[in-house]
Order: sequence, then C-alpha cells, then structure tokens
Amino acid sequence: MSPMPAEKSAYALARYSRSTDSILESLEWVRTHNSMKFLESFYFQYGHASIADLGHVGICWEGISELAATEVEDEQLWDGQAKSTRYQDFSKLGFVTPPEFTADQATAFQAAGQRLLDAYADLHALKFAELTASLPRPDDMKPDAYERNLKARAFDVARYVLFFGIPTNVGQVTSIRTLEKQIRRLKASEFAEIRDVAGEAAQAVAEAPACLWHESVGEPVAPTLAKYVDADKHVAQANGDLRQWASQNLPAFKMTAQTDPTVELIRPSSAIVDIVASLLYPVTTRPYRDLYEWAATASPAVRDEVIDVALKSRSRYDELLKGFRGGQYIFDIVMDIGAYRDLHRHRRCIQLRQDYTFELGYGAPSQITAGPIRDRYVAAMRELKSTYDGLPQPAAQYLLPFGAHSRFLFKMDFAEIEYISKLRSGVKGHFSYRDIAWRMKLELEKVEPELARLIAATPPWEEDPLTR
Repeated sequence: MSPMPAEKSAYALARYSRSTDSILESLEWVRTHNSMKFLESFYFQYGHASIADLGHVGICWEGISELAATEVEDEQLWDGQAKSTRYQDFSKLGFVTPPEFTADQATAFQAAGQRLLDAYADLHALKFAELTASLPRPDDMKPDAYERNLKARAFDVARYVLFFGIPTNVGQVTSIRTLEKQIRRLKASEFAEIRDVAGEAAQAVAEAPACLWHESVGEPVAPTLAKYVDADKHVAQANGDLRQWASQNLPAFKMTAQTDPTVELIRPSSAIVDIVASLLYPVTTRPYRDLYEWAATASPAVRDEVIDVALKSRSRYDELLKGFRGGQYIFDIVMDIGAYRDLHRHRRCIQLRQDYTFELGYGAPSQITAGPIRDRYVAAMRELKSTYDGLPQPAAQYLLPFGAHSRFLFKMDFAEIEYISKLRSGVKGHFSYRDIAWRMKLELEKVEPELARLIAATPPWEEDPLTR
C-alpha cells in the first residue's frame, strides 16, 4: 500500500472494512474516486473519527523553539524524535526570540540568551577537561569513542543552561486524527510562535510533500484535514475558568525554591476527589497532595462546582480534559525542565504540568562539581534570574533554562512505573532523570513493597561514564 497519501490510505482501509472487496480492489477504487468527499461525510460530518486513525503522516518541524517542541510532543498517541542535547553542540544554533517582545525587551532577552550560550560553551569545556583528567582512556577503547563518550557526558552538564528559546527539530509520525487534534490544540496556544507553526503544519498537509519518495506521488497528503483545523478553544477557556475559580476559592499558598528534586507518590482512593484535584493542579502552584486533601474534605457541592466550571466551555465535539483521566499511582514531581523533556516521551501515562517557573529554583546536582564549574553555573543562573524577572509573561518562559525546577504530575499503572524506573535509571542515562526514576521505585516501596521488589532499577551512585 505504500507510498500513499495519508487520506488515500485512510479511505482505502475504511472502504476495505465496509465492503467484500479485496484490498487490491479497494485500492483500485480509491484511485478513481474522491477521498475528500468520503472523509468530509464520514469523518467530519458523521463523527467516524476512527477512520482518520487509518492514515498516517510524517511531518518535520524545523527550527522551532524547545518550548514549541515540548508542546508539539504533548500528545499521548504520538511517535517522534527531537534533536538530542547529548550528542549535538547547541552553542552555535542561536535562539528563537518571541515575537511578543517589544524592541527593548527583545534586546534584553537576546543579551541574556547569548550569555547563557557562552556559559554553555564554558561549562562543556570545563567538564570535558575534568572528565578527561579523572577518567583515563581504557586500553581497549578507541580514542574517538572515548572522546565522544566524554563529550556526551559534558553536554549532560552544560545543557542545564540551555533554555526554551533554543531551536530544535522534531520529526513525527502520527495518524490524521492525532494530527488534527494537535494542530487545533497548538492554534489555541498563548504563544504566537506555536500558533504560527500550527498554521504552517495545516498548510503543509494541504500541499504536495516537500520530500518525494517517488516522483509520481506528488499530491497533497491530507487536504481535507487542513479545512477543519480551527483553534480548539475549550482547553484554554476551561483552564482560564478553573484558574479564576481557584484564585477566588482556594486558601493562599506560597511556593518555595528548592535545590533538590522531589518525588511523591499518592494512591487516590476516590475517583471524584482525584478528578477535582487533577483539574485544579495545572492552574495552581500547589502540590497534588495538598489539592487532594482539600478536595477530600470539600463538600460534594463544591466538588461539583469545580467540575461544572471545567465543563462549562465544552462542546459536543470536545474531549474531556486530561484531569478527568486517572491512574492507579500518581507521582507529583518537582524536577528540572531538562529531565521533564526526557520523561515527557513516556506515553503510557497521563501527564499534567503546572506553569513553568523560576520560583521553584534550579537544580545544581553533584555532577556540577565544586570549583570553577559550579561557580560558572551559579553565576550564570543568578544573572539570568534578574533578566527573567524583568520580562513579561508568558513570553519570558523562552528564557527559562533546562536547570529550572517546575512541578509535574504523572499518572500510571505499575507496568509503566516498572518500565520508567528500569529504563531511565540505567547508567547510560542522564543523571537528572536517573535520580527521578530511582526515587519512583523508592516511593513505590513505601506503599507496595511486594511490587517494588520486581523493579530492577539501578541506583544513581552506580555510574559508568564511559558507557554511552
């Protein structure tokens, strides 16, 4: 069946399931009939959304900011890869300046961004020199492999001062259905860059592919989709309504900065309490446990009010918010943004996040060792904070470094805990998410020791810097 435009593929497989024809006969039918009319009738008009799962499209988002890339990837049914911060030097790529800034604000942002890139280059050089001095090359390791491994480890440290404005590339393969949801969601973003790239994606699928595998296949891959991707206003409106409700009804709460990550496991005993806490989590700065305990003691009328606020802007075509989805185990995690970028790839769980912030401080792990490396890092972060505080939100978030802490919620079952803890705690991983993965196992031990013993996680003190 390949190569075929995504909509043609969806049409062929949908017809295949609805007739006695063989796939070859269905393909021949599709060659001579209009797939656009079929999809407009059955997918968009009658809501047969599963049809759009049958056509897949490959799209590459080039030169977008890390902030935009994180939002692009925020789909549960998503497959893709982004540019790696471990194996590529980001110091010469420049950065994306948010169009929301005035000229003076843009100048301040660009000066701060360049200082961070200078610090990135310095930290990489300092850490590489330290590793070279402390880890001699084994006799059985080739010099080029030795240098690559140590440079990768040095980038693990230097990336703490990379920031959301850094450009990256994202390649993805998704169904038409997921792509439609993705574009509609991105078009409702509070960031102009993200809204713009969403429009570019819709335009791209309405045109012939930029890269042709065969010269004869030059037709648009999903032209019908491009006609039905207006901005999805429900999520933004619902979160705005919930934020206002929380500010008027929840007791005051103050965030405090912390230099170490935290992982807390909660096992919800009430579905309705979990839903209320989860709906409020992304629009507040509170820990999940605090919200859960508040919701547990609130009256049913108050809990119903929160849910009604969340549903007020929902149309018949809108899915329920993520907060309505659950999991056996809920991890409330304060971690650096760089670690989140890696753990964000895990799709067999529900992920919620609070607003990115500098108010929770930033990480300074032991690998950012005492002496010149730590001094350079701390100085860069302190200087950055003063510029960040002077820029308007939300565009100031483009200046947030990967070392900044934010709060994230991960809901999952035991199988996903086992998978993340085992995979992400391995010696090949970045030390930041290794620590999170190990703490997840320790948290599970407190409530499910019989299950936790089944997890073959690697403690963070076991290291092998020469393994890539």
